[in-house]
Amino acid sequence: MYEKLGQHAIDMAEALKVILEKKGYEFYLKSPTNQQFVIVENSQLERLDHAGIVYGFWEKYDTDHTVIRFATSWSTTRKDLEALEQRL
Repeated sequence: MYEKLGQHAIDMAEALKVILEKKGYEFYLKSPTNQQFVIVENSQLERLDHAGIVYGFWEKYDTDHTVIRFATSWSTTRKDLEALEQRL
C-alpha cells in the first residue's frame, strides 16, 4: 500500500513538472520525488500568495529570487493540478 500511494504522489509530481515548465518556471532542481523546487522572483511571491497557492519556502537563491517547493501527496488529484495551473 505504501508503494502504491507513493507512486501516485510521484505521478502527480511528474504532471506538476509539466505544468511548471509550461508556465515558464525555472527549476532549482528537477527532483524525482513528490517535491518540486522552482526559482521565483521575490516580487512573484506576493502574487502567488494572493492567488491562494500553497508552497513552501526552501531558501533564498539570491537577493532577488527565492527557491520555493511544491509537493504532491497520495491525495493530490488531477483536478488539484488543473486548479493550480489556472492560478499560476
